[in-house]
Amino acid sequence: MTRAELLAALAAVVLAAAIVELAAAASTGTRGRSRLPARAAGALAGAGRLLGASVAAPPGLRAQLDAAGVGAGVGDILAARWGAATAGVLGAAGPATVMPGRLALTLLATAAAAGYLLPGWWLRGRLRRRRGAMTAELAVVLDLVAVAADAGLTPMRALAEVGRRGRGALATELRATATRAALGAPHAEALAPLSARCPVEGIDALVGAVARAERHGAPLAPGVRALAVDAQARAAQRLRDRAARAAPKIQLVVALLLVPAVMLLVAAALASRL
Repeated sequence: MTRAELLAALAAVVLAAAIVELAAAASTGTRGRSRLPARAAGALAGAGRLLGASVAAPPGLRAQLDAAGVGAGVGDILAARWGAATAGVLGAAGPATVMPGRLALTLLATAAAAGYLLPGWWLRGRLRRRRGAMTAELAVVLDLVAVAADAGLTPMRALAEVGRRGRGALATELRATATRAALGAPHAEALAPLSARCPVEGIDALVGAVARAERHGAPLAPGVRALAVDAQARAAQRLRDRAARAAPKIQLVVALLLVPAVMLLVAAALASRL
């Protein structure tokens, strides 16, 4: 067996494992942590490394991974692109064998491009869902932090209590911040990842308020309560915007479906009398 055949066989094995891991990751649902970065993307990255893929990371990829809550490294994502491209080519190889030459090349190129772009699509989708989930819980979390601070808890203790009782993504990040501080990390270092991992408006202001309270002893509750009021106002505005966008859609449904249906009923009634 030649070296090329050996590498192809190894790539096929790794890609088969990647497909299994992708299916397992999809079956975990949205509540648990996605295992794609840790296992399936790792398998795809292994296939990419077999190809010797080494390209420069796009600017901002590390920040995008942090904001999406993905623990994989930048190199793993880049290698996973090449592994997914190889998976696309192997998947399209069968149909391509029965197609004319130019059409077969087009199919292989399209499959490779789609596979290469797949990790990026997945990452952007995860980031969008995570941002939406954090935005939905932001006002409640901020209000609870203000209540905990009013009860006399220290800023880090307030974050810890809210994070311990919460179940959302934002509460999880607050709990992780408090855990880093409890393990001995300086509070400034413990707070730093919070802004990077929570891509919603108002988190930077929360981090600043907690840092000022820790450093200068400034009261935390008034500032955080003001942030909660702002978050509630933004949530109300988003609901009004959604309602405004829904009105034309409702009118379209009425014009294209309900009105013709009523006219058909009227026509049927008239026809029955004739």
